Amino acid sequence: MLTRIDHIGIACFDLDRTVEFYRATYGFEVFHSEVNEEQGVREAMLKINDTGDGGASYLQLLEPTREDSTVAKWLAKNGEGVHHIAFGTADVDGDAADIRAKGVRVLYDEPRIGSMGSRITFLHPKDCGGVLTELVTSAAAEH
Repeated sequence: MLTRIDHIGIACFDLDRTVEFYRATYGFEVFHSEVNEEQGVREAMLKINDTGDGGASYLQLLEPTREDSTVAKWLAKNGEGVHHIAFGTADVDGDAADIRAKGVRVLYDEPRIGSMGSRITFLHPKDCGGVLTELVTSAAAEH
């Protein structure tokens, strides 16, 4: 069962400049940052609030680290802006299977490792009203 909006992913050309905008404009601070080599991105997670299920909601700012990454290709086509929405779940495997059974394409056969050690998968945007959708089980929920 999906429990919350985990994060909104925002693609950007310059992560440092974009972080500064969100800090100066809204007062959001970087909660976590990392480079995800598999996805080809450098990212910053800006914590917005805690949620009732022990998780939190974030803005995830994504800067590509290589031209062949999906975020780089997306930026070349669309420019900066909202890249995806992610829903939190205690069971990414189960929810992905349930959603797949409803005819929605799940992009990964097995969830992958995402930000902060989470487990993630994506749903095809053509099956989700044009919105790239991510399912996330946080590392904290795994324990």
